[in-house]
Amino acid sequence: MNIQIEKSWSEVLKEEFEKTYFKELITFVKGEYASAIIYPPERFLFNAFNLCPFDNVKVVIIGQDPYHGPGQAHGLCFSVQEGVKFPPSLRNIFKEIISDIGIELPLSGDLSPWAKQGVLLLNATLTVRAGEAGSHQKKGWEIFTNEVIRKIAVQKENVVFLLWGAYAQKKAEMIDCSKHLILESVHPSPLSASRGFFGNNHFSRANEYLKNKGLKPVEW
Repeated sequence: MNIQIEKSWSEVLKEEFEKTYFKELITFVKGEYASAIIYPPERFLFNAFNLCPFDNVKVVIIGQDPYHGPGQAHGLCFSVQEGVKFPPSLRNIFKEIISDIGIELPLSGDLSPWAKQGVLLLNATLTVRAGEAGSHQKKGWEIFTNEVIRKIAVQKENVVFLLWGAYAQKKAEMIDCSKHLILESVHPSPLSASRGFFGNNHFSRANEYLKNKGLKPVEW
């Protein structure tokens, strides 16, 4: 397996790629792709990084696991491929954006346009077995993605971190809130969205912060 990752990320993460845990992780993932159905497809493994270079990152959204159904996952958290039905959490994200900033419901659940504007859509675990949620957790991906968050937090300024749900909120301890904006709420899942995701106004608040820092707001 060749790691095809965008140039600026390759530079930022080069030491990580040489660590023993990462080499063991890639060996494991390579074996999984060879022997089982794994999502996302291998060509999309580092899609979040390839669509959003390190130098461009201005918003980070953290998910936990890729979707594990056919045709959904393509390397961006919460996003699905063109033509795929919106999963419940994504539908709730769109509901909040519509309420918050007044856009119309998008026709596609593909969030690649966000990524291309500087939104890093990062799952803590980058792969999963088909139909087996969480099957690739605790194999090393979390060590890697925690380091990604740390690199952004240390090397950049004025990044908005959207931390939805208890899992994502644990990442706040790695982020200096004096140089970044951390916005937290419950997860957009139907199990929790009505308890504080709806009405969090994270999308308008993120854009207001970016504008105040002289950065271009995101067209959500």
